Amino acid sequence: MTNSNVKVRFAPSPTGLIHIGNARTAIVNWLHAKKNGGKFILRFDDTDVVRSKQEYADAIAEDVAWLGLTTDEVYYQSKRFDLYDKAAEKLKNDGRLYRCYETADELERKRRRQLATGKPPVYDRTGLNQSNEDRAKLEAEGLKPHWRFKLTDKVVESVDLI
Repeated sequence: MTNSNVKVRFAPSPTGLIHIGNARTAIVNWLHAKKNGGKFILRFDDTDVVRSKQEYADAIAEDVAWLGLTTDEVYYQSKRFDLYDKAAEKLKNDGRLYRCYETADELERKRRRQLATGKPPVYDRTGLNQSNEDRAKLEAEGLKPHWRFKLTDKVVESVDLI
């Protein structure tokens, strides 16, 4: 069976050299792509600008080739921010994202409180329930929002083929 819609990726961070687990993942993904007539994508997750190094990306690409794996496409996450920004704008315009203004410390305190009472650490959707006035006030105070997905209460399931 071939399915040219199959696209798999190997997405290492170029913050160091790959290890045996990375190699295994790359091989399994490559085999799945080739078996199904699909594409194998090498996508460098180089968004950690402090630790990501081109020398590691080059070494990873060499290791992938040494394993005998051919790549159909190569991407660097850091060079695709314009695509991600457009996708985020579309999600915002479609009402699929909402603003959240809690700081990392505030979110950590909420997480600890939930764990202390035996509850799983689940976001309480405070940002979803804020009024436009509240949001404007927070932004006037200099707070910048981060964005969360507006999820329904539906159960989401997926099947990982690998």
